[in-house]
Amino acid sequence: MNPVQDQTLRDLLGRQQVAALGTLHRGQPYVSMVPFALRPGGTDFIIHVSQLAAHTKDMLASPQVSLLVVAPPAPGVMAQELARITVQGEAVQYGPGTPEHAVAKTAYLARFPQSEMMFGFADFSLFAIVPASIRFVGGFAQATTISPQALAEALSQR
Repeated sequence: MNPVQDQTLRDLLGRQQVAALGTLHRGQPYVSMVPFALRPGGTDFIIHVSQLAAHTKDMLASPQVSLLVVAPPAPGVMAQELARITVQGEAVQYGPGTPEHAVAKTAYLARFPQSEMMFGFADFSLFAIVPASIRFVGGFAQATTISPQALAEALSQR
C-alpha cells in the first residue's frame, strides 16, 4: 500500500463507527450492524454484543465471520468510489476478568463512552474479530488484498 492508501484506510476506520457483520445463521448468510473499535497496536476489531442477538449466537456456533466497513456516501462520489474494507476472520469471545477483556473494554469505551452502562448488563460480551484476510478498496479501481501485518502498519502511522 502507498501512503495515500494508508491515510484513506486510517480515515475510514477512524471516522466510520459501524460495520456490517456477516455470520452464518442456521447455515445461511446473515448480516447485521455492529459498532466497532480497534484494539490498540493491533488489527482486531472489537465489538460489544448482546447474547440475545442472532449474530452473537451465530459467532458462538461458528466463529468464522466477515466484517465490512464502508465510507459514508458523499455528494458527487459514485458508490463504487467509496473506500471500504472487508475482513474475513474469526470471532473470539473475551471473558470478563481476562487481560484481553480489559484491553478490549478500554478501547471500546474510548470510542463509545456512552456504552459504559451496557457493560453492567449480564447478557453483553466483548468479541474480537481477528483478521485472517483483508480486502481494502481505497476508491474506484484501487483494490488490494492486505495482510493483518500491513493493516497494523497502516494503523500505527496515526
